[in-house]
Amino acid sequence: MTRLRFTAFILSLTLLAQGCLPAQVSTLPAQAQTEEATASPTPLPVATSAPLSTPTPAPTTAPTPTPMPAVRVTAVGGNLYIRRGPGTAYDRTGLLNQGESAQVIGKDMLSKWVQVVIPGSEATGWVSLLTPYSQVAGDLSQIPAFTFTEFPKPAYIENCTEHDLLVLPNELYLYNLYTNSNSLNEAQVDPGVYAIKDLFVEGQPVYLTVYVSEGEIVYITVDASDNQHLCGAQN
Repeated sequence: MTRLRFTAFILSLTLLAQGCLPAQVSTLPAQAQTEEATASPTPLPVATSAPLSTPTPAPTTAPTPTPMPAVRVTAVGGNLYIRRGPGTAYDRTGLLNQGESAQVIGKDMLSKWVQVVIPGSEATGWVSLLTPYSQVAGDLSQIPAFTFTEFPKPAYIENCTEHDLLVLPNELYLYNLYTNSNSLNEAQVDPGVYAIKDLFVEGQPVYLTVYVSEGEIVYITVDASDNQHLCGAQN
């Protein structure tokens, strides 16, 4: 065998020996491989908060209203008219009979009139303290004062007859209709009841009674001799 062939034979044997050896693989233990393949990153803890509790409101107590001072006005020695406002120019809305009283709930700042609850109702009205027929029991200084701002409506009596008339109890002289140009046959009055005298009839009898309300004109169209007339505003 020549040297060249011998060398090639030896090289072939070497290659054949290397091909028959088992492959050397460096691997991790099976348990470690499994953990690497399946394990996921450990999640970070998530902060949680407990729901806030709604504070229970403290119970509230309604303020106790201040009681109205016990003040009453009583009719003494006669009857007392109750009017719509603090003055005789307002309509009458009630009456305190002698000995009857009413609760005072207010007073007028500009006059000596008190606001009262009309007995037997929930309505209110005004009573004058300027008359000797009114008597107050209780501390009137504790009663709230205010100004009544609704003005009264004027009322009139007009003479439409040919006779001069006298209006009682005010002693108002009303000339006959022929003096109408000077308005001498007309007079402004407070609401109330009036008696009419005929000055052209002997004895000057009271022959007529009229009631006048706020904002009204009462026309006297008949005299004591039963003569009928119409006023200019009625024609």
